[in-house]
Amino acid sequence: MPSSVNLLSSFIPAPESELWCLFAALALIGSAAAFAPAQTGKASTQLNAFESELGSQPPLGFFDPLGLLDDADQERFDRLRYVEIKHGRISMLAFLGNIITRAGIYLGGSIDQAGDSFDSFPNGWAAINGPDAIPGAGLAQIVALVGALELGVMKDIEGTGNEFVGDFRNGSLDFGWDTFDEETKLSKRAKIGRASCRERV
Repeated sequence: MPSSVNLLSSFIPAPESELWCLFAALALIGSAAAFAPAQTGKASTQLNAFESELGSQPPLGFFDPLGLLDDADQERFDRLRYVEIKHGRISMLAFLGNIITRAGIYLGGSIDQAGDSFDSFPNGWAAINGPDAIPGAGLAQIVALVGALELGVMKDIEGTGNEFVGDFRNGSLDFGWDTFDEETKLSKRAKIGRASCRERV
C-alpha cells in the first residue's frame, strides 16, 4: 500500500509538464478570486425566494454565479436541484473509483477474452485514450452500463415513497438514512455532492 505522500503525488503533475502550468494557473486564479470585492448588486425578489432553500449554507450562502435561477419558478428550481443531486452522486462514484485504482486495488481475473488483467490498463484519461487504452468494445460496454443506469435506475419514480426531488431510493434502499431529520439529510447531501464535484475537477 503506498504511503499518503506517494498517493498524493500521483494526483499532482510533475513540475516540468504542461499540465503543471495549467494546475498552477488555476490555483493562482482561485486564490485571487478569494480576495475579489463582493458584489453589492440588488438581488431580485424571485431570487430571494430560493435563498432560504436547503443547500444555501456557509461559507458561500446562496450561490448562483451563472444566473440559472434568474426569473425561475419552483419547477425550474426543483429540476436544477434534481440535476445537482444526480451529478453529485456521479462525482462521488468517479472520485472513489479514481482513488481506489490509484491505490493499486483492482478486480481480479481477466477483463477480456485475450487474458488482459484489470491492472494492465492505465489510470485516468490514459485508460480511454492512448496506446494502452481499454479496447473499443470495453468502452462501449461502459457507455451502455451508464445509459442503463441513467434510464432505469437513477431517476425519481413517482408513487414509491420518494421524500424529495432527487430521492433515487424509490422505496428500496435505506441504510438508516431515515433516522435523520429532513434538513440534515438535504444539507449533508448537498455538501458531500459539491465537495465531490470539486475534487473531481
